[in-house]
Formats: sequence, C-alpha cells, structure tokens
Amino acid sequence: MAKTELSPTAKTGLGLLGIVQAVFAFLAFWDLAHRDADEVRGPKVAWVPAILVNWIGPASYFLFGIRR
Repeated sequence: MAKTELSPTAKTGLGLLGIVQAVFAFLAFWDLAHRDADEVRGPKVAWVPAILVNWIGPASYFLFGIRR
C-alpha cells in the first residue's frame, strides 16, 4: 500500500477551511444565543445539534432558522 501525503499547500488550505467552518458554526451559535425565541423558527434547543453538522447546519440555520 502506497503512503500518500498532502502537500504543504494542501495542508494549509485544509487548515484554513477548517478554521472558516469553525467560525461559521461559532457565528451561528452566537446568533442563536442572542436572538429572541420568537425570531427563530422552531425551538432554539433543536438548532443546537443541527448547527453541529459541518457546513450544512450553520447554513441551514442562517437560511431557514431565522424569521425575517
């Protein structure tokens, strides 16, 4: 079995992508914590595990979870 390694550029890119995803989730949690319950679709506690799903959870919260 051949050992495959990522280039330093790929490692840096993946690291940055991970940081961006973590910031995205943090912003969703911060918004959820500071928003009134009547401004959120569904119970706020239901959004906590949803936001933990990488990329899809925070995006879903911002697109569908906030009443406009």
